[in-house]
Amino acid sequence: MAAFTDAAVVALVLAQILRAATGKQFEVIAYCFMHDHVHLVVEGVSDASDLKAFAKLAKQYSGYYYARAHGGGKLWQRYGHDRIVRDEADLLDRVRYVVNNPVAAGLVDKAEDYPFLGSLRWSLDELLDYCRGASPKTDLPAKAGSH
Repeated sequence: MAAFTDAAVVALVLAQILRAATGKQFEVIAYCFMHDHVHLVVEGVSDASDLKAFAKLAKQYSGYYYARAHGGGKLWQRYGHDRIVRDEADLLDRVRYVVNNPVAAGLVDKAEDYPFLGSLRWSLDELLDYCRGASPKTDLPAKAGSH
């Protein structure tokens, strides 16, 4: 299934991921929608943040609204993969992996040319600067849905 090649589907699913992130107290640092899966780097913003609860809710919300809009169909696999980020260097590696995924897959020559990549913490330029080792401005509000 190649659900994430349609901008409307990506927008719908991203909105539901954001909804779940807000409800479960997570911030989406980086995302990349590949044709049949999604990469996310998220950070809990409180002691009550629960990654499994966030992932479950994000899948429930987005799966429900996807099925409603597209006449049924399963959006997600039962299981995903998660990794615990140990420090800033590990975070940078994870974010770089997500940002460079469409380049590594041969979909684009430069990450900034991929339409389904971004951050809800930073603008796309700030995200790319972070991947290059520059410190993005953290005093700026996140730009939801930046591409």
